Amino acid sequence: MKILSPKLLVLFVISGFFLGSCNKSETVDLNESITADELNILAKVDDVTDEVANIIDDFLVETEDFSKSSDQEAKIENLLPCVIKTIVLTTTTKEVTLDFGEGCELPSGNVLSGKILMSYALDSDEKSLTVTHKYENFYFNEISVEGNNSIVRVRENDQGNPQSSITFGTTLTWPNEVYTSREGTKVREWIEGVDTRTFGDNVFLVSGNWSAIFRDGTSVSAKVLEPLRREMACRFMVSGLLELQKNNRKGTFSFGDGSCDNIAIFTNSEGVETEITLGRGM
Repeated sequence: MKILSPKLLVLFVISGFFLGSCNKSETVDLNESITADELNILAKVDDVTDEVANIIDDFLVETEDFSKSSDQEAKIENLLPCVIKTIVLTTTTKEVTLDFGEGCELPSGNVLSGKILMSYALDSDEKSLTVTHKYENFYFNEISVEGNNSIVRVRENDQGNPQSSITFGTTLTWPNEVYTSREGTKVREWIEGVDTRTFGDNVFLVSGNWSAIFRDGTSVSAKVLEPLRREMACRFMVSGLLELQKNNRKGTFSFGDGSCDNIAIFTNSEGVETEITLGRGM
């Protein structure tokens, strides 16, 4: 049996390293377009986070905006009898817990459980409020929701509407272990339904940019090109346009012309359109 010289052994080791590196890089297709399943998951994340943001906005209107008003009839406990609201005052902060118990059904039909924990300073500026919030054993239907968020809320923007600028880091996990985490910023302008104090007629325009990472490491970034219109009477976005990028590929995701339906259109970089049915089981 021949014994290889040290120099030859080194050559084989180095060659093997580079061949292995090449093979590994070939497993990542930088030109792979975003899939229908990924689009559906991203849309579902928006559904979840917007529903939660709507509840927080309603609470802040009730507690902060209307606190000096005589209109106290539509408190969150009346809108959602199954939620228990607890407020604890410290010398500098207001600590709020919204407890949905083991299951609290919203007007949309979605069921929440667990707690949303909020905190903000007592001496906040009258025109704006900075709120942090997190989740405790919180579920949106069967989806586990975790994360920490910071909200800078103004009572009136330049158009005279309430507006929230949200910096978020949220992780959603489905029972079948489908998983995504998302970080970024989102601006939600409340354009209708502020004065009526009901959930169903609230309407928001959403802008911003964020990125999502799936369990397999796939990353997708999103930028709002045309404001997304969220009508809380509808389970889905009704209009707006997102630009999405996955690796080297870009595309646009359109939510329609204002109709309440579960159809969206993804257009890839070659101009090929694909109809996506939102809300499909994960």
